[in-house]
Amino acid sequence: MVTQTSIIGDGCAAMMLASQADRLPDHNIRLIKPENAPPSVDHMWGFWAGKGLDEQISFARKKWNNWSIITESGEAVMNSNDHAYHAIHREKWLGHCREKIEKLGIALLEQNEVDIENDVIFDSRPPRMNGKVMLQHFYGIEVETKMPVFDDSKAILMDFRVDQSKGLHFIYLLPFSNTNALIESTIFSFELASEDFYLASIHDYLERIYSCSDFVIKHQEKGVIPMGRLQPHDPEIPGLGGNAGAIRPGSGYAFVYIHKQIEEAINHCKKTGKLRFKPPHKKIDLWMDDVMLTVLENYPNRGPDIFYRMGKSLSGDQFAKFMSGDITWGLRLKVITSMPKLPFIRGVTKRIFGGRSSGVA
Repeated sequence: MVTQTSIIGDGCAAMMLASQADRLPDHNIRLIKPENAPPSVDHMWGFWAGKGLDEQISFARKKWNNWSIITESGEAVMNSNDHAYHAIHREKWLGHCREKIEKLGIALLEQNEVDIENDVIFDSRPPRMNGKVMLQHFYGIEVETKMPVFDDSKAILMDFRVDQSKGLHFIYLLPFSNTNALIESTIFSFELASEDFYLASIHDYLERIYSCSDFVIKHQEKGVIPMGRLQPHDPEIPGLGGNAGAIRPGSGYAFVYIHKQIEEAINHCKKTGKLRFKPPHKKIDLWMDDVMLTVLENYPNRGPDIFYRMGKSLSGDQFAKFMSGDITWGLRLKVITSMPKLPFIRGVTKRIFGGRSSGVA
């Protein structure tokens, strides 16, 4: 018996699942584009190489075997040959998924054109925020400089040598060549900054760090990612992707976790005949993310040191595995022991007894 299965949404999770419909022969999958869906815009997604990601890697724009976290105190440089950091264009990946979907004959329908009341339904629309939560918000530009200024052998995940007045603020820099790079001004805070602030931060950074003021902007992108535990878009409809807990609460990473979630769901369906999507994170890792967010919310001034310590304490392989959810107890312990003790003791206390008052540690 074939089950009529409708997926609400046409983003990463919906397209990634539908592109593998041939692995679910007992489900007749169709995609439902939601009413008032925002237009599709390109973003750069980052991920570390890992098991089962060969297809994604083949569409990456560039990879880096070296990456760093920089503060006023110094630079933590990590490297890995087995777990290189990759950048992939959202539209290039979704375009690839669309081609596979068309070959499989998967229907993409408007929500107002179809009755899905009797279908098995999964909702991949973005989850909802539960009250006031910390946001990861960014504005980035891809630039082409006249002179070679970038070291394209190394990605900069976080450079905290920028204005910290608006929250935990860093520059994310992906150099595609020595004259071409994506530079994002990223902030962890409860309030968004003005577009002028992000752009001024990027211009100031390029001039101070690279002595570069002569460049052409080739592309711009922006986004807002809610941090922490999120609520389903519609509690009455089972979720998929970020709407089923795929987003890592402490980092906002989702691309690899959506892949893991779908792989686990397909394998489970093959064994049981039931399709379901569960959060791809272990409870202990969610708890650790909760504590980290509590610390960053209450002691944002300690953020640069926290990430720098983590980068200094872990090898490139260990860092990549931690960020990708491939975590052993030994790795968890190494991350915990690298952290400054007092703010994390206070963070654990706040998680247990409640309260999120700001302070200094």
